[in-house]
Amino acid sequence: MNAIAYQTRGFGRGAETAGAWLLGLLWLLPLAYAFWTAFHPGEFSTHFVPTAPLTLENFVKAWHAAPFARYFLNTTLLCTMVLAAQLVLCTLAAYAFARFEFPGRNTLFALVLVQLMIMPDVLIVENYRTMSALGLRDTIVAIGLPYMASAFGIFLLRQTFKTVPKELDEAARVEGCNPLQILWKVYVPLARPVYIAYALVSVSYHWNNFLWPLIITNSVESRPLTVGLQVFSSTDQGIDWSIITAATLLTTAPLLVAFLLFQRQFVQSFMRAGIK
Repeated sequence: MNAIAYQTRGFGRGAETAGAWLLGLLWLLPLAYAFWTAFHPGEFSTHFVPTAPLTLENFVKAWHAAPFARYFLNTTLLCTMVLAAQLVLCTLAAYAFARFEFPGRNTLFALVLVQLMIMPDVLIVENYRTMSALGLRDTIVAIGLPYMASAFGIFLLRQTFKTVPKELDEAARVEGCNPLQILWKVYVPLARPVYIAYALVSVSYHWNNFLWPLIITNSVESRPLTVGLQVFSSTDQGIDWSIITAATLLTTAPLLVAFLLFQRQFVQSFMRAGIK
């Protein structure tokens, strides 16, 4: 019986490994096609010839065919603005929920959790009306304002702050620290891995966000990379897959590089966060 159970477990692990490799290959195929097409002349976009010549001309043409420098600047400003606001607001809210007693605390935190179940796309019409009423339509601020308070960030940091021993909090109070000093000198340093993980998630999401920026912007001065790439690859511009895939790699390169450099830290940060 033990031998049969051991063989069954071995077969199960083998099936899981094979399934993981299969899913990984399926995920990698579109990226591999994009790399092949972007680095080869257009006539080889649908012909996989091992001896096909390599070229960077597609990237040059893509860069000069649209204002990608402006799109990169807009997206960088957007991600930086949203992340900075989220870190401040989520930290203060999470600290209050984790360490302070006030009327309605549990009810308010339940409302925060309810926000996790609401898809941002459901609020697009109301957000558009609000941005129009504020006179912020077609601005970078309008893209980021609805996301500056993150329910996920509040929940994640609140759970992390609750794992900090209260003895450290009390020791800081004995030393004469006020609540904000305790937060800055005790809680924030101990939650640094969680901040790194959350920052990577936030930047990745807003770098790739498409629908809301598409609706709220209509000019180059405020258009992010995702919308700019969609305009660039529209049929009005003509379809040249070599140039389109080169432009796609240009826009996704920062995230790909960040993933390759920080994937281990990203996984470890969430594991150390330990949602309890």
